[in-house]
Amino acid sequence: MRTEKQELFIEAYCSIGNATKAAIQAGYSEKTAKQQGHVLKKRLHKEIDELIRKRVQDAVPAAFNELSSLVQNATSEQVRLAAAKDILDRAGFKPTDKVEQKITHGEKSTDELRKELEALTGSTEIEEIPERLN
Repeated sequence: MRTEKQELFIEAYCSIGNATKAAIQAGYSEKTAKQQGHVLKKRLHKEIDELIRKRVQDAVPAAFNELSSLVQNATSEQVRLAAAKDILDRAGFKPTDKVEQKITHGEKSTDELRKELEALTGSTEIEEIPERLN
């Protein structure tokens, strides 16, 4: 069971993010506010995290509306594009990262390449390489 001062501390801390100031605002003595704020922050961290999470969730619709408004109304194409990408990314439609891979075989003979391929695939059944590649 939390006291009224503890409830006020949780609210104040989530609003201002400073334990000492939150303790003072909640009604604790200015002389002990620093220590009280530290103790209360540690003791009530779960409740603080829960309230912050709830506040963030409550802000999501407004943030989404702002992004949507930017996509539709921003005068800068760059801002519209960035907002659209942000919405798509948060919806799980992130573009695939490009992977560039260079394969070189140097001056290896066909037999050396065949042996290397067999070692990589674990198979000795490799189709014949057309004569034009030999």
